[in-house]
Amino acid sequence: MVTLTGDSLTAAEVVRVARGCEAVDLGGGVAERVRAGRAVVERALEDGGAVYGLTTGVGVRQRTSVEPAGRADFSTKLILEHRVGQGDPAPADVARAQLLVLANGLARGAAGVRLELVERLVTALNEEPPPVVRSLGSIGMADLPANADLAHSVLGDFALAAKEGLALLDHNAYSTALAALALTDARRLLDTLDVAAGLDLEALAANLTLLHPAIGRHRPFPGLQAAVRRLTLLLEGSYLWAEGAARNLQDPLSFRCVPHVHGAALDGLGFAHSQLAIELNASQENPLVLVEEGAIISVGNFDVLPLAAALDFARIALAPVLTSASERAVKLLQSPLTGLPEGLAAEAGLAESGLSEFGVPAQALAGEARLLTQPVSAETGSTIHHEGVEDRITLAPLSARRLAEQVALGERLAAIELIVAAQAIDLRGRPQLGSGTGAAYARVRERIPATGRGEPPPQDVEPVRELVRSGLLAEPA
Repeated sequence: MVTLTGDSLTAAEVVRVARGCEAVDLGGGVAERVRAGRAVVERALEDGGAVYGLTTGVGVRQRTSVEPAGRADFSTKLILEHRVGQGDPAPADVARAQLLVLANGLARGAAGVRLELVERLVTALNEEPPPVVRSLGSIGMADLPANADLAHSVLGDFALAAKEGLALLDHNAYSTALAALALTDARRLLDTLDVAAGLDLEALAANLTLLHPAIGRHRPFPGLQAAVRRLTLLLEGSYLWAEGAARNLQDPLSFRCVPHVHGAALDGLGFAHSQLAIELNASQENPLVLVEEGAIISVGNFDVLPLAAALDFARIALAPVLTSASERAVKLLQSPLTGLPEGLAAEAGLAESGLSEFGVPAQALAGEARLLTQPVSAETGSTIHHEGVEDRITLAPLSARRLAEQVALGERLAAIELIVAAQAIDLRGRPQLGSGTGAAYARVRERIPATGRGEPPPQDVEPVRELVRSGLLAEPA
């Protein structure tokens, strides 16, 4: 059971609810907090002053008053007016995550909605199919089209009160949900790529001075230190620790710099996760209800640049890991670097190409992953929309979606890398592998056998890609 308090939701809990359909309830104190926020709204209605989206229209129509008798109807119409989303429906896990993030945000009490509305969202999470949300159309300054789809999908015949329509629209739950799932998948991929890189080192017969603990002492980046420790643990018991096991004094940089490249990505993803942790429990509404002051203020809390920029950074940090993985896979196919048959064919001197052709998709996947690193949070918005008032965009959904696409490419690249490394291990006579890399090798071989003489390379890497996506290889050694 995941308990929503408005200030304690984690990315792991988002994944459990979105993908595992874990049940949700409201924590103690939420009811009182939400009722207190609603009381501020009710007093503002009684006072009759101008409050954006409550007694006035929205956008350029903020100069237009909403009559008291029409305020509840205005909330419903507001949702219908913003149902302009485009594209295919978002995946079910994204829609459920969006609904969860929204419910948690409203549980803070700063949106001024009734407790009944928050409870309606929780019921939808626990008892109903995932909402239908179209995937395109948000600029990341409140995910208005996606939020309108979400609200329309889950409300049914639930009658809204004044301000509740705006509260359901003016937030970035869609962007935040996408980010939570993509960053979780990115970290799982990075952990898996640690394992694949360790197997690469054994496949090359690399020099393990690259894991000397002094590296982290003299360059004390947390990610670098963590990568050295993890790779050392994965390779515990490996033949490479024996004197004379290394083929070279210094290996190619894509092998020698594994802890540095992976460590930098670990730090980059760690930063993005820290930004996400704040956003998951933030009030993204406008206007904002301040219970302690008894006031409702106009703000720009839907500007999620901290998250959008962090997602851009995460893609930039992950791309070199994928490029290096591609480089190692290609180098393992080259006889002068490995001392093994060209293309890792079953025997030397054959006309067969072995696994040589896997170098092509490995480079293609890495190339596409690099092209996804273009930052999007620096895009400039048009000052035409709504008389130039709405002149900022973050494109946070695009930033998160591109990270998810990059991870998907990385999963396939990791599958190729593992298959190539396993073939090289076989050709070396299956020497003693590390505790973690040996387990990974066995799992790969359970799904795809070695390529023997006269056999084509594996025609389908999907079994290994599914292994990568399962997270089994990302588990601690």
